[in-house]
Amino acid sequence: MSDSTAAHHESNRHFYDRIANAYDLIADSNERAARQTGVRALALKPGESVLELGFGTGNEVLDLAALVGAEGKVAGIDISSGMLAVSQRKLAEAVPAPQAPIDLRLGDARSLPFADNTFDAAYTSFTLELFPEGDIPLVLAEARRVLKPGGRIGIVSMATVRPGNRVSGLEKTYIWMHRHFPHLVDCRPIDTEALVSAAGFEVASCEDLEIWTMPVRVVIGRK
Repeated sequence: MSDSTAAHHESNRHFYDRIANAYDLIADSNERAARQTGVRALALKPGESVLELGFGTGNEVLDLAALVGAEGKVAGIDISSGMLAVSQRKLAEAVPAPQAPIDLRLGDARSLPFADNTFDAAYTSFTLELFPEGDIPLVLAEARRVLKPGGRIGIVSMATVRPGNRVSGLEKTYIWMHRHFPHLVDCRPIDTEALVSAAGFEVASCEDLEIWTMPVRVVIGRK
């Protein structure tokens, strides 16, 4: 890991540690519908095992657990101890309590602490675009490694504007802010479909959404 990549990783970790307790208030109200669309598109079945990359405050962990049920399994990884603490508290207070075994860990999605061919599905939302451009293929390669043959990945991300579509003023401002103040605006739009395809997945479906005029894409890839 280069010094600049390590510094970026630490900056992200400290940022999300600081905002963990307020994250649902700050962002989840805007992002929740898109996240749920991604969960539905993943089409989980009872008894399946699923891994969430960047589980954040645990809202989708609960959704995933409800879908796979008592015979399934949910795992998650996140770099932020603050997010882990919020998620664990939320799981402990959930009514009804989740029936699926849940294994949440601190760690780096570029080096997953799971064996090859472990999971039926992987899910990540508004996380892939936080990584430096050169690290995104590493994250996707790790996700592919831990998926079983035929396993699928569901990604919800801020997305690049499709050719021929108008770039909104807010989108232009957001991109400018990320370029000049990355410590404040830590993510940027990515070409999700192309990245998933380049990682060796078959793109099974793609759905375009938007948040405040900015494109969001839900992509399902299959190993």
